[in-house]
Amino acid sequence: MSVLAQDQLRLDAGAVDYVLLAVYFAFVLGIGYLARRSVSTSLDFFLSGRALPAWVTGLAFVAANLGAVEVIGMSANGAEYGMPTMHYFWVGAVPAMLFLGIVMMPFYYGSKVRSVPEFMLRRFGKPAHLVNGISFAVAQVLIAGLNLYLLASIVNVLLGWPLWASVLVAAVIVLTYTALGGLSAAIYNEVLQFFVIVAALLPLTLVGLRKVGGWQGLMDRVGASPGGPEQLSAWPATELTGFTNSFLSALGVVFGLGFVLAFGYWTTNFVEVQRAMASKSMSAAQRTPIIGAFPKLLIPFIVIIPGMIAGVAVQDMVAFKATGQGGVDYNDALLLLMRDLLPNGILGVALAGLLASFMAGMAANLSSFNTVFTYDIWQAYVVKDKPDQYYLQMGRWVTVGATVVAIGTAFIAAGYENLMDYLQQLFSFFNAPLFATFILGMFWKRMTPTAGWLGLVLGTISAVTVFGLAETEVLHLPGQGASFVGAGTAFVVDIVVSVLVSLVTRPKPEAELTGLVYSLTPRATLQASTSGEDAGWFRRPGLMAGIVLVITIALNIIFG
Repeated sequence: MSVLAQDQLRLDAGAVDYVLLAVYFAFVLGIGYLARRSVSTSLDFFLSGRALPAWVTGLAFVAANLGAVEVIGMSANGAEYGMPTMHYFWVGAVPAMLFLGIVMMPFYYGSKVRSVPEFMLRRFGKPAHLVNGISFAVAQVLIAGLNLYLLASIVNVLLGWPLWASVLVAAVIVLTYTALGGLSAAIYNEVLQFFVIVAALLPLTLVGLRKVGGWQGLMDRVGASPGGPEQLSAWPATELTGFTNSFLSALGVVFGLGFVLAFGYWTTNFVEVQRAMASKSMSAAQRTPIIGAFPKLLIPFIVIIPGMIAGVAVQDMVAFKATGQGGVDYNDALLLLMRDLLPNGILGVALAGLLASFMAGMAANLSSFNTVFTYDIWQAYVVKDKPDQYYLQMGRWVTVGATVVAIGTAFIAAGYENLMDYLQQLFSFFNAPLFATFILGMFWKRMTPTAGWLGLVLGTISAVTVFGLAETEVLHLPGQGASFVGAGTAFVVDIVVSVLVSLVTRPKPEAELTGLVYSLTPRATLQASTSGEDAGWFRRPGLMAGIVLVITIALNIIFG
């Protein structure tokens, strides 16, 4: 995206904008410094001492996902595909977040594991643990690089610095507060960043809607643009999935995105689960993703709608959408809209919002990477039985190392016109097979340790194979169809391999599976407290999840 340095994307920031940015960065680094004072053990650094309230972890839960890909990637999808992009939220996120809160969190929090790979260690043993730890670590530095690349792109647009210099500056800022205060610094900054992001994108959406004649004006102009009326309704999303058949397209959305990719991401991705595990009680841990689901329902209106507005109101984007040529691409939709619509002062808030989203995403990747690498790889297999202070310091050095690697992986992202394609591809490789292993192992006590690691490996290989076939045009899957098919294939292969291998290998004794398999775990240990700080109908996870589900169904009907 070297085109970002071109004059057509240069944002005309004034002194007031730079002052607002400086104030924002002072707050971010201040939070990191203050959080450091509460870090005395590795548990403090990696899991905030399991002492945070549900509303803090809930907002951090959704902000950790509101990174570069969410903001730039979803606005790019909005400009390219329109309303079908809503599926990433109302089908591809919220149901899985509710499932995590109601079903999965009692196992995670109740077993007192420090990471998702540690859960794999207890359920399946060392081979599955190591495979999961390594695959997760690789995924996080790739995704951190993506967030870093987009963060650097904003600095590049704002100041005109070379991309490599922008990458370095952006990396140092995020590294500083994450290495200082660990997970607490990341989480409290994510809460701050959530409000900054909303403050930035809501005015942009409202001003954009006014420019195109309100909601009806937007619908009329989008319907008349390249892509046509299909962009106006969420279903059947044929352009998004790459399937021409409406039934297969809807099946791809529901099974590939809504079940395999979404459940795989939200229920097994330690970046998200880590926020819930930092909560002060089982009830708070369960409520974390459910509280996060409320704002998640509404975020499409401030990220997808601006992308759709840019696709019909910004001349550079209108020309690109019509011809596929020009000095911009879909990833630039939000920046172009900011350039055209926002006055100084508001532009500074919007820039702070964009920087906040990228920093939240990257910090989430770094804070989860350092936990998994330190606990699940370094402590488990390389340097064992050292004092706690050794692993605390190791965590800080691992954060530095991960940032250096992310600087390298930032440039891999540069080759994608739509960064959502890149991210979904990574999820099909890493999250889809992990979800299959998890869900089978949690509900089928007969599944064996050998099946645990073998299913993971072959599931990942099958997703990579589908990607290779799509890249070489053996399978014609435009849009994000390749990642949907790859995820579905990985899930099915993992399940089939795991069942077949389990039938010919020896399972763990039932006594070792208490708290790890649903049927062998006493119901009392899976029940959250309803007294003290957890009292009140509004703190009941099941009731809150029911409210979110009703709203989700209503939104799917209204915009379907």
